[in-house]
Amino acid sequence: MTCQTEKSPADETFVVQMKGITKIYPNGVAANLEVDFNLRRGEIHALMGENGAGKSTLMKILFGMEQPTGGEIIFNGEKLEITSPTVAINHGIGMVHQHFMLVPSLSVAENIVLGMVPRKSGMFIDRAKAIEITREYAERFNLRVEPESRVMDIPVGMKQKVEILKALVRGAKILIMDEPTAVLTSQETADLFVELRHLKEQGYTIVFISHKLNEIMEITDRLTITRNGRSMGVYNTRDVTKEDISRLMVGRDVVLTVQKEKAVPGNVVLRVRDLKYMNDWGRKMLDGISFDVRRGEILGIAGVEGNGQKELVDMLFNFNVPNTGSVTVNGAGILGMPQQKIRELGVSLVPEDRMLFGIAASASIEENVISDRIGAKRLNNGPLFNMKAIREESDRLIREYAVLCKSRRQHVGMLSGGNIQKVVVAREFSNDPVLILADQPTRGIDVGATEFIHRKLIELSRSGVAVLLVSADLNEVMELSDSLIVMYNGQIAAYFDDTADLTDEIMGSYMLGLKHQTEKEVRRACHE
Repeated sequence: MTCQTEKSPADETFVVQMKGITKIYPNGVAANLEVDFNLRRGEIHALMGENGAGKSTLMKILFGMEQPTGGEIIFNGEKLEITSPTVAINHGIGMVHQHFMLVPSLSVAENIVLGMVPRKSGMFIDRAKAIEITREYAERFNLRVEPESRVMDIPVGMKQKVEILKALVRGAKILIMDEPTAVLTSQETADLFVELRHLKEQGYTIVFISHKLNEIMEITDRLTITRNGRSMGVYNTRDVTKEDISRLMVGRDVVLTVQKEKAVPGNVVLRVRDLKYMNDWGRKMLDGISFDVRRGEILGIAGVEGNGQKELVDMLFNFNVPNTGSVTVNGAGILGMPQQKIRELGVSLVPEDRMLFGIAASASIEENVISDRIGAKRLNNGPLFNMKAIREESDRLIREYAVLCKSRRQHVGMLSGGNIQKVVVAREFSNDPVLILADQPTRGIDVGATEFIHRKLIELSRSGVAVLLVSADLNEVMELSDSLIVMYNGQIAAYFDDTADLTDEIMGSYMLGLKHQTEKEVRRACHE
């Protein structure tokens, strides 16, 4: 493994040079410390690092969303101050965000021209022109979309293409892509890689931010690795291994493959029968869902996002109520039950959106990790809190779950994404659960935090806890799960009682609706 020495401008002209970039926030947090980051025209360049390593801040600086404390940006050989995203866009820098920035109720074409809408007579939107522009760019860049479809009705893979087209229509020659495959199937990822290579051949430059090492090895030419706000070097992708990358990111060896003993399932803990739910737009999001989760097993749910997984978890933790059906935990019906009562039955939730449902960002780590057990006798002295016991429990959880922080009093919102997720799992895994609902438990976090959470889930399941794992990461759900459900169009398209022989291709065919098991095969998920 050899760190590549960047050539000077006299040897080679870079399209972008970020020199000595430093970003220190007013609270003293140093996100970047004298980082160099250079891009060549027509390359796919990976930017990697743990959550909190500084890569997102670096790209926000390049896109004008943040301003550096020190350093400079050289763009096409000239110094450039990128004071806003508008300046970045005007110079051909576009950003495709991990969470799509689309208006669901508008059409694909309307989203693509949003902010630069063609009009008739200076007043009315020229929809025909918007559709024409969309088709022209889709054809030019081999990004097939349906211009007249509403965004809420199109699959997630097409939404990704719409986001890319939005940037290209605005003249982007450099594309910053943040976790672009987080919600894609293996087939959709393969299609995206064909399109990215097509862009590269036309001279476009792509920054590829991802924690998926297999994809990094497949699609990128070079990679820059950051750790603790500093650059750990620039490498030709062909010269490093996945183990090299992980070690540079985390500072230690990381176990990249999930290792677990064979499950010995016990009694049924979670029983779901005939759940049906129609959303406000009249779309059937759950269409007769039935399955069981047993003690000592991890049941995975795979599927392209938007096929009912979110709605299912919402029903199981009373964020919503189905039109029909039943759900029991150890025989007790929980539909419509207050969430505190559900917790008292031993149900824990790692939510999909940790910032919205998992934490109180302005509260301390201590307040967050004990928020579900504040009424416990061990933490109270009559009408008063037992602050000594609270401090001891908080410190123990911070230590056991390896939360990197200054102290238990630090605001959770100031932590990195991976450490925020550790705060969530520390709370949810440590209160003697009988059932864990783990919804996208490692989305957007680094390999070190992912390894830790995977290990904890396996430990808990093997100790007798029932685990329902919902994940858009196909490798994660296939490796962690003992048995597996595939959801498509609000239904269970397939059930596998053993994941050992599953492949990406088999899974993808069910996730995309190309195959569907018989009703008898699907009913096996109920163990009846």
